[in-house]
Amino acid sequence: MKLSDFDFDLPERLIATRPAVPRSSARLLVSAGGAITDAHVGDLPDWLRPGDRLVLNDTRVIPARLSGERPRSGAQGDTRARIEVTLLEPRADGTWAALLKPLKKIRVGEAILFSAGLSATLDAVAEGQGLLRFNLVGEDFDAALAEAGAMPLPPYIAAKRPADEQDKTDYQTVWAKHSGAVAAPTASLHFDAELLDKLRHMGVAFTYVTLHVGAGTFLPVKVDDVTTHRMHAEWGQVSEDAAAQIAATKAAGGRVIPVGTTALRLIETAARGGQIAPWEGETDIFIYPGFEFRVTDALVTNFHLPKSTLLMLVSALIGSERIRDIYDHAVAEGYRFFSYGDASLLLPDPR
Repeated sequence: MKLSDFDFDLPERLIATRPAVPRSSARLLVSAGGAITDAHVGDLPDWLRPGDRLVLNDTRVIPARLSGERPRSGAQGDTRARIEVTLLEPRADGTWAALLKPLKKIRVGEAILFSAGLSATLDAVAEGQGLLRFNLVGEDFDAALAEAGAMPLPPYIAAKRPADEQDKTDYQTVWAKHSGAVAAPTASLHFDAELLDKLRHMGVAFTYVTLHVGAGTFLPVKVDDVTTHRMHAEWGQVSEDAAAQIAATKAAGGRVIPVGTTALRLIETAARGGQIAPWEGETDIFIYPGFEFRVTDALVTNFHLPKSTLLMLVSALIGSERIRDIYDHAVAEGYRFFSYGDASLLLPDPR
């Protein structure tokens, strides 16, 4: 299985830099029964049925990008260096792993000063990352970070424009709860309160799980034989209640439909024993064609990068040839791609 098997041509004009407004007005490509239908996310009730269960990732994206200054006093006088910081994940010792640019401009023990009264000291450097210890903790840290930080937009958006205040709303799901992600579960960005109410009233149920999406989600696959690729690890949790809800839906003959690849990867991790069970920890599950799905019956997802692990995942769910047809159609019809782009509902043929 070669990396080139998951490549396709994507015109740059189709890469979305802002989301559709309102959220549920985004376009929806539906693949079902061998046919492709063009619809909108607001039409989801037409394709779902009572007894279905949507699995939603309730992680909250933190404003993980910070711009600060490193002050230094020396024989040549006082100097200051601009340091750009992207927080990656908290560590058990209270520090944060982070990317610092330029890393060479700061030494261990020196501080970086941000706005909103926030500062951090560089505790250590390892494998190209810094470990930062902030001067604030708990709610004080969260409040200062909310003021000083910017949303960590994906590289393909950040290359076109800087993050702004609107992204703090746009790049967050309406049900976000548990802080810890540095990337959004982007398929979920299409859901608004009105659509959720419609689905709930028609008998569609919801289950919430948590997977803190990491910056590793944007790492490219660098090996030609994709089966040798090593996935990044991300922390997730499927609670006892969530596992019971999913199991009950399966037993009743309903469909379990994760919204987004993060929710799918998490519930399939929790079902590696053969059936869904409570689970907590770091998952590095890699899903590519040949994978045996235990609980997933369909998927709501955005359109993914060429040669990405996410494209491999949807190929595993619905078939590589089918995905090529879907993506050819999406490009030809001008669907918007990636994090702020349009969505698809992938309903595999019955196995």
